Amino acid sequence: MIPLSILDLSVVTSGTKPAAALRNSIDLARYADALGFTRYWLAEHHNLASVASPAPDLMIGQIAAVTKNIRVGSGGVMLPNHAPLMVAERFKMLEALFPGRIDLGLGRAPGTDGPTAYALRSRLDRREGDDFLERLHELTLWETRAFPPDHPFNKVVAMPDDTPLPPIWLLGSSDYSSELAAQVGMGYAFAHHFASYDAIAAMTNYRAHFKQTGWRETPYAILAVAVVVAETDAEAERLAASMDLNRLLRERGQYVPLPSIEEAQAYPYTDADRSVIARNRTRLFVGSPSTVIERLEPMITTSQADELMVITAVYDHEARKKSYRLLADAFGLAKREAA
Repeated sequence: MIPLSILDLSVVTSGTKPAAALRNSIDLARYADALGFTRYWLAEHHNLASVASPAPDLMIGQIAAVTKNIRVGSGGVMLPNHAPLMVAERFKMLEALFPGRIDLGLGRAPGTDGPTAYALRSRLDRREGDDFLERLHELTLWETRAFPPDHPFNKVVAMPDDTPLPPIWLLGSSDYSSELAAQVGMGYAFAHHFASYDAIAAMTNYRAHFKQTGWRETPYAILAVAVVVAETDAEAERLAASMDLNRLLRERGQYVPLPSIEEAQAYPYTDADRSVIARNRTRLFVGSPSTVIERLEPMITTSQADELMVITAVYDHEARKKSYRLLADAFGLAKREAA
């Protein structure tokens, strides 16, 4: 079995306030550390009622401080929203405080709607079009110090200057992201949980075209999937009802906290709604441990994933923890820890 990791959105529910959702993330991270998960990544989203954390770097510091072994990182920092120097400084600080345990995952989307993206960037040097590649290059230059001799940034140092940037990962959901990660020779994480592009095509393309550039010696691809596990298929289906309704509402532009199971069961679904839910279920793995493993294994094998990263966004926090525990047991994490 391959390594298991967690992607956490600090889920806000109709019965859980954002502050409590943040504390739940810290509690879940401690639990995941004890179970033997490899990584715990935090996402960056803004103006989204179901996501409590817009600042993964702050959450990384909090979680790394209360865990011992698990790597903690961003899944990801949305680089277009930030000055590359600021990203370099913050993650070098995190690496200095928690050496060998920090990951810097980068995304090229804004992680929000248009007006919020404008609000985030209105005080920055706004450029037309996609400037992610330019920002990525600048970020790496703060590490390599390879600015041209006459460049104004030559005399600017990203502190702490005795600490390297943590490993950089490019996040994506398309063929462009896999090509870019391969060309720059960095780690790659594919977001199967919301991507319309084929995960297998993206991940095998990344591996086939990977170039060694000094950031990594070999390709390493993480497959991020949405999973709900319970002791029985029926109980897992019941828990997943919240996610089904939440995704349906999001497709209609209704960004609300994650509804309860009771709210989802009482919703007046139309035949068209049920068709949308059935389509979305192709990106969601639901069932008992054996059922989920049976569905996951072919994709893991065919995509040549080096690691599986799981997001479980269910209404009840204890049910979420149990889902991760059942998955960890199915993947033999306890046995690996004992060995």
